[in-house]
Amino acid sequence: MGSGSRALLCKSFVPSLASSSSSTRLFPFSFFKSRTSSSTTTARVSGMASDPPPPSSPPPPSAPADGGDASSVPASSAIDFLSLCHRLKTTKRAGWVLREVRNPESIADHMYRMGLMALIASDLPGVDRDKLGFLLLLCIKMAIVHDIAEAIVGDITPSDGVPKQEKSRLEREAIDYMSKLLGGGQRAEEIGQLWTEYEENLSLEAKVVKDFDKVEMILQALEYETEQGKNLEEFFQSTAGKFQTELGKAWASEIASRRTQS
Repeated sequence: MGSGSRALLCKSFVPSLASSSSSTRLFPFSFFKSRTSSSTTTARVSGMASDPPPPSSPPPPSAPADGGDASSVPASSAIDFLSLCHRLKTTKRAGWVLREVRNPESIADHMYRMGLMALIASDLPGVDRDKLGFLLLLCIKMAIVHDIAEAIVGDITPSDGVPKQEKSRLEREAIDYMSKLLGGGQRAEEIGQLWTEYEENLSLEAKVVKDFDKVEMILQALEYETEQGKNLEEFFQSTAGKFQTELGKAWASEIASRRTQS
């Protein structure tokens, strides 16, 4: 990451999210439901991460009370955080649900294959070999983090009618909440930094991961077209001309070539 992005710390915490009441909702999900009309969209929204687990206690402090290692995560905080992230495994990707794809992938499925993309990437033009491994490690981390807020807000798509700025605000609040849930400290700050860097497209690794996001989507679209006889042309059209790296362009071109041959 660049030094500027490293200085970005997600330290704010929304007071409304800190309530310990079991009836508290992290975000007004009726906002999303009020924008649905068709049965398909209603079914999609009902599958969003709409019922945050009631916290049994207030979020843990942001630093160890005993002055211990600030990078360590208390076991209780780790399990709370991981339990919340379980929703990434059960929340289906909204675009596929809206197109009535059978057994659509989850958010976690999508992020996992993006992580694999970073793992197998062997070269990035303009990046020295001695720096490549470190950069790709950051890409793996960023791929895992980039959609993590959807454990709380769900997979918001343009069809939900949520303005881009509002979507970003909701997701940033979710990241802040999750960082607090994790206990603050270096690990929580790193998650916030990685998410911000990706969201704002601040670095080469952010551009690479954004390309991976698009590549994974069109590869999945091709697989659904092949397996289920779907026409998912709109997903290919939505990414056309938007790849920022030579790696992304090369992989997208390979997918497009295979699609024309299928």
